[in-house]
Order: sequence, then C-alpha cells, then structure tokens
Amino acid sequence: MRLSTKSRYGVRAIFDIAYHSEGLETQVKDISRRQGISPRYIEQIFQSLKRAGIVSGKRGPAGGYFLRKKPEEITIGEIVRITEGGIDPVLCLNPEDSGQPCNKLSECVTRIVWNEAGKRLKDYFDSVTINDLCKIAQERGLKRELDRRFMYYI
Repeated sequence: MRLSTKSRYGVRAIFDIAYHSEGLETQVKDISRRQGISPRYIEQIFQSLKRAGIVSGKRGPAGGYFLRKKPEEITIGEIVRITEGGIDPVLCLNPEDSGQPCNKLSECVTRIVWNEAGKRLKDYFDSVTINDLCKIAQERGLKRELDRRFMYYI
C-alpha cells in the first residue's frame, strides 16, 4: 500500500503549523518553503482539511491557516482518512466506497489478510498524533522557526 502525496503532504503541513507556529496562523508560503511543497497543492489539500474541521483560514496580510483542534487531538489516521478517503489497503474491504462489489466475497481467503493488515494500520495511524510528531522533532533537534510577526523591537 502506498499513500498518495495528499496524505503525506497533508500530515507534513499540519505538523508544520503545530511545530513552527504553535498552531497560530501560518501562511502557505512559509509551509511551502519549509516543507518543499507547492503552495497550490497545499491549498488544495487544505480545502479538504477545512471541510473536515482540522484547519481554518484567516484572510488578509496577517492571515493564514491555523489548527482548529489541539495537536494532541489530531491523529495521522484522521488526516489520511480525509485525504485518501479511507485506510483500507484494498478496495474490496469496503465495497461501498469503491462502488464495485466483489464477486469473490464469500470464497476469498486473502480478504482475511487484507482486513487484518488494514486494522493494524488503522490502529497504528490512530495512535500517532501531530503532537507526537512535534515531540519527535524536538528530540531530534529540529530547529523551530517561530513566526517573526511576533518579534517586537523598541
């Protein structure tokens, strides 16, 4: 199973807001620069994440995207479900989502394997939060780039 760039970049972008801006407004250009993701692609991904209530946006020169939930409440599984439409490794596990019923459903023994693999993957993705990623980044010494908008000089 391979996750699309939507999932991978979605997780990275949400992590970026949580880590570098501590959940405050973050401009797409800054996420793009730090993560190496096209600004237009980030905007596309954020449309899905906005509808799902993960992020919200504020317009204007001091605007940007911000988290609507705490980093410890956002799981990798939630982001993957929003961006991919699900976590099942094969379409036959959830025929309602694929729109194509499986004609081997009653006799397919491999379905047991795919089902268990999907369950384990879901459990793992649901156990890792954005806050966990922030802690890992901190442990690894990833330099924080706090937003310069809040630096005042007298």
